Amino acid sequence: MIKVLKLFPGIACNISGEGDWYMKYLIAILFLFVTIGAFAQKHDDRPVVQFTGVVHNADSTNIIVPYVTITNTSAHNSAGQSNYKGYFSFVVHEQDTLRFTCVGYGPVTVVIPANVPNKSYTLQVSLKPQIINLPTFHVFPWATTDEFKKDFLAVKLADDDLEIARKNISRTSLVALGNVLPRDAQEIQSATAQGMHTSILNSHSLTPNPLLNPFAWGSLIKQITDSDNKSSSN
Repeated sequence: MIKVLKLFPGIACNISGEGDWYMKYLIAILFLFVTIGAFAQKHDDRPVVQFTGVVHNADSTNIIVPYVTITNTSAHNSAGQSNYKGYFSFVVHEQDTLRFTCVGYGPVTVVIPANVPNKSYTLQVSLKPQIINLPTFHVFPWATTDEFKKDFLAVKLADDDLEIARKNISRTSLVALGNVLPRDAQEIQSATAQGMHTSILNSHSLTPNPLLNPFAWGSLIKQITDSDNKSSSN
């Protein structure tokens, strides 16, 4: 402290003239520099170690885990990475704490021991597979609540069972089904019997000929006349 005052005589004069405030301020600054230097000296005194290893699956040593993130929590979270073969090699300090993390695997923490021989430390790191079941997430086609309300009010409700049954037995549905569905044995037998009965009734009488029906000819002439009138009007 005396040496510092000799180097800065102006400060010494001000201290003696204005009181102890400057003295306390100077002591605090010197204490701060000494503390920082002590911590820096302590950190620099730790020996460096060449840390080398391979990361593999804990369930099988034959399965390599590539591109694992390696974070040195003792060196301001400086991060490195293993290569595609799971191999890594970098310089650390003794008693550094390193954290190995990879997607799909549980994290592993490794502490570099002290007094490492030959300044080289080799380790096989095993990562255990970790399966995480995420909660169910539903994706809706509506961007806003207003769009949902609009689509909800415009939705067409499906018919209930009674309405479906009513439509199935309507005359339109039955006629449409009768035109496309094949007849069963009972319908074929009924149609055959009806045809035989009609043939027996007409066996002793002349079969009507539509060409000899005057009403049919009159209807045909009327259709032709109406068609000619429409053509002339157009």
